[in-house]
Amino acid sequence: MEVLGILAVVAVVIAALAISLHLKAMRRAAFRAFALQHGLEYAEGDPFGLLGWPFDLFHRGDGRGIDHVLWGTWRDTKLQAFDYWYYTENTDSQGHRSRSYRRFSGVVIEVPAAFPHLTMAREGLFTRLADHLGMEDIEFESPEFNRRYNVKAGERRFAYELIDGRMLEWLVGFDQGLAFEVMGNRVLAYGPRVK
Repeated sequence: MEVLGILAVVAVVIAALAISLHLKAMRRAAFRAFALQHGLEYAEGDPFGLLGWPFDLFHRGDGRGIDHVLWGTWRDTKLQAFDYWYYTENTDSQGHRSRSYRRFSGVVIEVPAAFPHLTMAREGLFTRLADHLGMEDIEFESPEFNRRYNVKAGERRFAYELIDGRMLEWLVGFDQGLAFEVMGNRVLAYGPRVK
C-alpha cells in the first residue's frame, strides 16, 4: 500500500511538471507568433538587461526575472514588452521554506523628455498601510482616482502636471488594472500577466 502511495505522488509530480512545460512551450510559441505577425523581435530571455533599470518594480521580492521579451516599433512607438516575475521567500515556524510568486506583463517606452521619478500603483492593503505609517501618497481632485491609485513622486509638482484633469479622466475610465512608473526618459506600464 505504501508503494502505491509513493507511485501516486510521483505520478502527480510528473504530470504537474509535464503540464508546466507544455504551458511554457505554448506561451513561447504565442510570443513568437505575435512577434512575427506584428514585425517585432522576440527573445525568450532578457537581451536588454531590463532588470538593471532602476524601476521600483524590478527591485521587489527576493528573486526576480524577465522572460519573453518583444521589441521593435508598435503603432509608431518603439517599445520593449515582457513578462516579469518575482518571488518572496517565506519560512514557517518549523523551518520549511516556500516561495510566493507574482507575475506581470509590462511594456517600456522611451519618450523625448527627462522626467523625475513617479510611481502610480494600484491602491491596495500595503499602500494603505504605508499611508498610515507616514508614507502618504499624493491626492488628486478625483475621489475615484484616489481610491484606485497610489501616487508617489519625488517632485509633487511634476505629479500634478503629468496627471492633469484629462489624464485623471482617462485613467478612471480605462481601468485595466495597470500601474505606471516614470523615470528619466522611460515610461513603464505593467499589470496582470496577459495572454
